[in-house]
Amino acid sequence: MAAQAHDLIVIGMGVGGEEVAGRAAEAGMDVVAVERKLVGGECPYWGCIPSKIMVRAGDALAEAARVAGLAGRATVAPDWAPVAARVREATAGWDDRVAVERFEKKGGTFVRGEARVVAPGEAEVDGWRLRARRGIVLATGGEPAVPPIDGLDRVGYWTNREAIEAAELPRSLVVLGAGAVGLELAQTFRRFGVETTVVEAAGHPLPGEEPENGEAMAEVLEAEGIALHVGTSARAVRPATGGAGVAVELADGTVVEAERLLVATGRRSDLRRLGLDAVGLDPAARAVQVDEHLRAGGGLWAVGDVTGRGAFTHLAVYQGRIAAADVLGRQHAPADYRAVPRVTFTDPEVAGVGLTEAAARDAGVAVRTGVARTASSARGWIHGPGAEHGVVKLVADGDREVLVGASVMGPAAGEVIGLLLLAVKERIPLPALRQLIYPYPTFVRGLEDALRQLG
Repeated sequence: MAAQAHDLIVIGMGVGGEEVAGRAAEAGMDVVAVERKLVGGECPYWGCIPSKIMVRAGDALAEAARVAGLAGRATVAPDWAPVAARVREATAGWDDRVAVERFEKKGGTFVRGEARVVAPGEAEVDGWRLRARRGIVLATGGEPAVPPIDGLDRVGYWTNREAIEAAELPRSLVVLGAGAVGLELAQTFRRFGVETTVVEAAGHPLPGEEPENGEAMAEVLEAEGIALHVGTSARAVRPATGGAGVAVELADGTVVEAERLLVATGRRSDLRRLGLDAVGLDPAARAVQVDEHLRAGGGLWAVGDVTGRGAFTHLAVYQGRIAAADVLGRQHAPADYRAVPRVTFTDPEVAGVGLTEAAARDAGVAVRTGVARTASSARGWIHGPGAEHGVVKLVADGDREVLVGASVMGPAAGEVIGLLLLAVKERIPLPALRQLIYPYPTFVRGLEDALRQLG
């Protein structure tokens, strides 16, 4: 069968693939895009959007409880039904017809199926051969990573996808992993009355963030009645006593039981199914290596999770813009990952950008740090409940007098990080940051305390 020719083949239509495919199609290219699941990928159906709907609902319950001591009395009755309904509305019941039509209106051709690279510039979709005149873009995203725990394959467990789709909540839940996904879901479910236990192999929650953030988050979890086991991992899983639910045996010998088990131990990209050996790449690699133009080889680009630069929607879109410009032969700035922001939407939020202190030291930076407590700022004191565990940490290069990283934990930390994102990206000198006029009383002004500690 002769291969059907197009200008560009995009394999995977998560947000990164959508960005490349949409921009190329709008520019007049003949683009064919292939997706085996839902156009839009993880973010609109199981990630950013529905999870934050759930988080928002849990936050509303917590705020109602904080009325006591601030404004009087409030009584709330948690009800999961409106949350589940809102999630189904936001995801259109996990239907991507609107997203498909949006791409097709830009002039693109959409194919539902699983694509595999079979030769340079050629791919196959369920036996249908495609040829690309300009090239191929890989944007297949990632999947929940499930660790090889004894017995796990013999019990029913949730990943974030099943948790997001839940129409009813369990009475109790064990969460494996205290990263962003695990903590957002654990805190939300706890606020709706689910007895919740979190297990984390590292020494503190949020192991990818500063230890000060993790220690403060441990206090938050304890205050909310979430049982936390750190420095240990699940050794085996079996049906609970009596057969209802699961029993998780930890490496330290502790056994925890719950009606449901949620595995939130990260994400991975499976490159083996892409046929990368046909273009000289290692299909067993953890990620596709790309240059600053997102090129993985001649006529081959990759964006999003598969590049190994971080599983963030905003990063995939950023890479998609660059790859699209390169595909179209347009002038563009090369990819720069010095200031990639990250936000965990717990309550309080935890946001970071750039290097942690440990990463900066490993990179040979002459590190100086400044740490300040959110509750010590005027706005933190005014805010009261919800701000008492917050902490700001700035990581500076003492030789160059610039920030190389920062983290903020507190209400609206995802918004406060914007200023620090700019400071890291544009290498704004520390004296210039100190001379800014910060509005009072705001959470942003609380950064001044940490800046003073930098000298």
